[in-house]
Amino acid sequence: MSSSGDLSALLALSKWRWAGPILADLSAHNGARFVEIRQRLGLARDSLSRTLNAAVDAGWVIPNPGYGHPLRPEYILTHKGERLAIRATAIWEAQAAVTLAPNGLTRWSLPIIHSVSQGHRRFGEISNVLAPVGPRALSQSLKKLMASDLLNRKLIDDYPPTSLYDLTQQGKILAAAI
Repeated sequence: MSSSGDLSALLALSKWRWAGPILADLSAHNGARFVEIRQRLGLARDSLSRTLNAAVDAGWVIPNPGYGHPLRPEYILTHKGERLAIRATAIWEAQAAVTLAPNGLTRWSLPIIHSVSQGHRRFGEISNVLAPVGPRALSQSLKKLMASDLLNRKLIDDYPPTSLYDLTQQGKILAAAI
């Protein structure tokens, strides 16, 4: 898969905070009922419902056609969802390895980690690679990643001053999963 393909899949996966954990859970259990997913992940009903609807719209998940009760829907992965679930499972396991909660990342965290691991170290470079990201969202995500000990920031005293971002050991574990 190309780097731009990696990034587009990563952007799609990180668009909804719970998409990755839900896809990983569905993959691990070969499908699951709404209530089972909700209990295993500890999600609010509305969050799970919104994310599942988004996953259905994206073509990653479908309601199980062989499961007959409409009030207790069961969801299964599509072929496209199965491919994405492999990546989601690796990311979820890496998050657990670095003791980071599933909701400990922002929408832009995984794409930023991917970008920095590819050698884009300055704010402007990261911003250019993640084109739709705004400067405020990027800045807040970088701060959250530094607070989570996934990124280091090095300030170079020059004219103009420059900030360089590098992955920490925990960030490298997460980058390897991406």
